[in-house]
Amino acid sequence: MLFLRYESFRQYIRWYPVTSLILAIQLLLYLWMSLVGDTYDPDTLLRFGALENEAPYSGHYWRYFASLFLHSGFDHLLFNSFSLFVFAPPLERLLGKWKYAVFYLGSGFTGNLATVLFYKETVATVGASGAIYGVFAAYIFIAIFFRRALDAGSSSTIKTVVVVGFLYSLIIPHVNIYAHVGGFVGGFLLFAPMFRR
Repeated sequence: MLFLRYESFRQYIRWYPVTSLILAIQLLLYLWMSLVGDTYDPDTLLRFGALENEAPYSGHYWRYFASLFLHSGFDHLLFNSFSLFVFAPPLERLLGKWKYAVFYLGSGFTGNLATVLFYKETVATVGASGAIYGVFAAYIFIAIFFRRALDAGSSSTIKTVVVVGFLYSLIIPHVNIYAHVGGFVGGFLLFAPMFRR
């Protein structure tokens, strides 16, 4: 099973340095925001780099990346961090740390771009989920085009996670479905030229 984590803490950091760094940045920024404000407060989030789909913030392109490391509420941080912790490591090993970093940021960017392009009402968006859905898309790409590269358990798990995740995105209020779809599509398209068997 590809998504069971058996590594020690030291092994995890050594083998998956980019994922470890992302997790650390997310946690540190969450603690910092909690100390100086409220992680549910839009003004606090915007000060730290949240992306809003209206001018002038939609023109601040650094926010398309900075917002990936911010989270609104501990449950938001915990869910995304757990998903990243479990699912990202095999992909980082497969692509290598530099390609994986580009892939992760690129998927998150396309998720945020979809938010700006398709949301009708004004929203301030934060979270790693667009990039995480890009990670899911990479495994779906492998499951479709290179079936033997994934064991049956891993293939079934990732398909279930994606289906349940999209259903959750549609049912639960205040979930940015456009970021999820945009990150997934972006990740699928980005992964194709990066993938090496």
